[in-house]
Amino acid sequence: MRPEQIENILDRVLLRVAKPGRYVGGEYNSIIKDWETIDFKVALAFPDIYDLGMSNLGIMLLYDQINAQSDMLAERVFSPWLDMEDVMRSENIPLFSLESKHAIRDFDLVGISLPYEQLYTNVLNLLDLADMPVHSLDRDETYPVVIAGGHACYNPEPMADFIDAFVIGEGEEIIVEIARTLQQMRGATRHEQLVALAKIQGVYVPRFYEVDYHDDGTLAGTRPIVPEAPARVLKRIVPVMQKPFTKFLVPNIDTVHNRAPIEIMRGCTRGCRFCHAGMITRPVRERPVQEVVDAIDEIIANTGFEEISLLSLSSSDYRDVHELVDAIHERFGDSGLSMSLPSLRIETASAELLEKLGDTRRSGFTFAPEAATERMRDIINKYVPDEQVLQTARDVYSRGWRTIKFYFMIGHPEETLEDVQAIVDLCKAVLAEGRKVLGKKATLNVGVSTFIPKPHTPFQWVPQDTHEQVLEKQALLKRELRGQGFHLRWNDIEGSEFEGFLSRGDRRLGEVIYRTWRAGGKFDAWQDQHRHDLWLQAFDEVGLSPDFYNYRERREDEIFPWDHIDAAVHKKFLLEDYRMSIKGETRVDCRDKCFACGILPKFKDIRSQTEAPAWECPPVIPVGERKKLAAQGGDRVPNVILQP
Repeated sequence: MRPEQIENILDRVLLRVAKPGRYVGGEYNSIIKDWETIDFKVALAFPDIYDLGMSNLGIMLLYDQINAQSDMLAERVFSPWLDMEDVMRSENIPLFSLESKHAIRDFDLVGISLPYEQLYTNVLNLLDLADMPVHSLDRDETYPVVIAGGHACYNPEPMADFIDAFVIGEGEEIIVEIARTLQQMRGATRHEQLVALAKIQGVYVPRFYEVDYHDDGTLAGTRPIVPEAPARVLKRIVPVMQKPFTKFLVPNIDTVHNRAPIEIMRGCTRGCRFCHAGMITRPVRERPVQEVVDAIDEIIANTGFEEISLLSLSSSDYRDVHELVDAIHERFGDSGLSMSLPSLRIETASAELLEKLGDTRRSGFTFAPEAATERMRDIINKYVPDEQVLQTARDVYSRGWRTIKFYFMIGHPEETLEDVQAIVDLCKAVLAEGRKVLGKKATLNVGVSTFIPKPHTPFQWVPQDTHEQVLEKQALLKRELRGQGFHLRWNDIEGSEFEGFLSRGDRRLGEVIYRTWRAGGKFDAWQDQHRHDLWLQAFDEVGLSPDFYNYRERREDEIFPWDHIDAAVHKKFLLEDYRMSIKGETRVDCRDKCFACGILPKFKDIRSQTEAPAWECPPVIPVGERKKLAAQGGDRVPNVILQP
């Protein structure tokens, strides 16, 4: 169907759907090139609705990179909501791009963002709406090449049946390299195109690998079957962060995060054992202060956004954070511009930072203690003394913030009901501090999620908490954290199970995903749309069990479905860290001491961009010295491993 035909139908049907602004395009700063004069065309897809996808920084970065090429164009596509999908299917409208209304099948390359696993059925639905076979082997060279990238792709196996090639790692540079390669391979067979892609560092082509299993269902190995495919696919990184993107598209409707983000730092050195992002985004790279300030100026001029978010995994670890907030306050303090600095550590300095930013709304202050006992914090390697939590609460409430938001996880390895009760006790103590200053105006919002073991982390070996365990812990929290001042939120237990088996699943889950989608599963990230019964039915039909993926402790020598994906952190390092967690031992921040995780030797160009410490084992001291060290060294303790 031609673009003008699609537009004519849209003119007739869009008033039948909610939020037609999701589908019209034409946003301020969107880029529309002459289709007929451009040689190579890329559709960038986010497999959820416009309201979410327009807040995705990764899509914007790739959009900018491709459109910067004079002979290429990038256009956007999002999953239509249920009402629009019904209209599209009844009117035979193929999935189309927002910029030019061309059918997605008309593009040379479709790049799908997969930041989290709950999007998998939406990917199949998106391909089907584009009038394309959902299985990779059913698409020849007459279809666009379908690639996927994002954090969920560090275990690509559950989606291996549907994606032609995965990007492992960071996409800003590799997206252009992939596009150029396919541009040069135009006219070749699909096999030849994918062979060319497999030669690029950071590209994984699943059809070029075979998987073997033991009789007990565990993996025996994943091996390449063509010479061009590497035995291990090393992730792609950008050694120096590129100039911040500042020409954001201004959405047609309100979005989930209606603000402009600037990534001030990439990576994290804290080593929290549950944190997938902290492991796979190593090493740390930071932007210069002046570059951030200049970018804010450009964003204001280009977009008119009134709120800027300074992004990182741990903002208060940004080396020049105080200099940055001082510069922002000096430059923009009287402009009415709102700044947010998320992902702050629990420390007094964090309250001081927001005070410098001059946030006059005093709406809330968010921290993530994750656990409430020192024993559990040692296990997860996120040590924060209780007194520091309480002091931070005093600092925040005394500065006029009425609300503190805490995020905890239940289901950590070795967790007991006493550890969960400690969450209650800590929250009551924090609210009591607020009442001393603000009276009944003080509130505490508590979000409690269920821990899900993730690939490429030290906890990839551990079982997930069972239904019964999670329900018992949630019941305790619901019973105790009630009354004036408390607001408790928890996540759906079925959603946790669903995310768990997709996170650590193998290639056999492809058939489960396919059957679930065929039965009507989609928008699984939406609690009111997730149909857990369809997933369980699909597992039963395929002859697999979700319990095998979720509730089974892995052997230390077990081969994982993602072991051929090299996140540049040694499995040996992760196993050592897992063993340390069992003993209650912790690692200090690896900016203070290098633990030879493996990242720098694999990316020698990074070594010249960072102040890399020498490889040497740290000394060991008793955990009893912890409080003394913390008092002497602030939030960071000296270069030691702490053990009982």
